[in-house]
Amino acid sequence: LVQLVESGGGSVQAGGSLRLSCAASGDTDSSCMGWFRQAPGKQREGVATIYTGGGRTFYAGSVKGRFAISQVNANNSIYLKMNSLKPEDTAVYFCVASNYLGLRRCSGGDFSEVDFVYWGQGTQVTVSS
Repeated sequence: LVQLVESGGGSVQAGGSLRLSCAASGDTDSSCMGWFRQAPGKQREGVATIYTGGGRTFYAGSVKGRFAISQVNANNSIYLKMNSLKPEDTAVYFCVASNYLGLRRCSGGDFSEVDFVYWGQGTQVTVSS
């Protein structure tokens, strides 16, 4: 069992930056960790993932070049640095973890939300124009 706790959400003006943190505890042998988000009235979207065994990353097209995912200690903590934020980035952001997604699927974006068994409680990010 893995517990994920997010922090770092908040409100910011367009063009600003935020950094989200996710601390993992418990059985932290996760092969793939990342972030999903859900905006009001929209489906959950995979934003960024990192393969914990080597650091290869994936980014959704909507955030590529603006967001950066990183890990501190393998399988323990990840971060999401969000720059040049836009109002359309407003959403609840969830930290997620999978213990079976391999390098190809994790870093290739070949996954859906059902592939991530472990979810944090979510943290709100609000970007005003």
